Amino acid sequence: FLAIDEMQTLRRLAQNREAARKSRLRKKAYIQQLESSRIRLAQIEQELHSARAQGVLYPGSSLLAEQGIAGKGLGGIDGLSSEAAMFDVEYARWQEEHNRLMYELRAALQQHLPEGELQMYVESCLAHHDEVLAIKDAVIKGDVFHLISGVWRSPAERCFLWLGGFRPSEVIKMVLSHVDPLTEQQIVAVYGLQQSAVQTEEALSQGLDTLYQALSDTVVSDALTCCSTPNVSNYMGQMGLAVHKLTTLEGFVRQAEKLRQQMLHRLHQVLTARQMARSLLAVSDYFHRLRVLSSFWVNRNRMAPQDQQLEAGPHT
Repeated sequence: FLAIDEMQTLRRLAQNREAARKSRLRKKAYIQQLESSRIRLAQIEQELHSARAQGVLYPGSSLLAEQGIAGKGLGGIDGLSSEAAMFDVEYARWQEEHNRLMYELRAALQQHLPEGELQMYVESCLAHHDEVLAIKDAVIKGDVFHLISGVWRSPAERCFLWLGGFRPSEVIKMVLSHVDPLTEQQIVAVYGLQQSAVQTEEALSQGLDTLYQALSDTVVSDALTCCSTPNVSNYMGQMGLAVHKLTTLEGFVRQAEKLRQQMLHRLHQVLTARQMARSLLAVSDYFHRLRVLSSFWVNRNRMAPQDQQLEAGPHT
């Protein structure tokens, strides 16, 4: 048994070293990308200052069109701001650590550790989930569109994205199918959490729809149709109002993040350590499978010709 434990320890250390090496390489690549983006951003900002000095920051501006500023976007380079790039780096690091914690949690569960020892693994995983709040807070302030667009997640995961993350009610649904048996008291408590989550999600979604409609009304306002007789003052005033409305979007995303965090901690209060461990693993496995599905989808056209013929069936 000692030899087996030693082999498992050595294997785990080797896996951790390999994960750390890949994380360093990925971080180095992101840093290089950040530096390149910073230089290009400085160049575009200089062009913007020059354009603003000439009073041509209004729709149809020939200078903006000639210099290509409008197409590049005001928030970053090629759709990636510095805040977004830094978030991608931090989230990749978080994901690496998450994978390691899930590996350890699964091993602890398979070893049938006592509830007290298993509780420490669960609390460590929950604390790691809490770190996402701090990582996301910076990008919410600097580039909330990057977060809610889901470009930092795999294609299949984006199909289920809601305000920059998962729907808490869907996670609770997964829990109910993976933590049998539940006591009657636990069932009542978990269903209560799910109902509360659904109500909050609906309220946030309705508020988001209202915000989008108000933003659309502002953008299409007559005050912005100044192509014939440019009125820079009215135009900038309306755009300032639109920007102010967008700050509400940041608030919605923060509320969604808080809801996700509260849901996990409330589940922890209702479930045993073993049930919570199974729940965390079920959620992690779900998103892992979505990433695998995305990989299959991206590589679907790289199948060997004979595989494609078999999939298509015989010709008629």
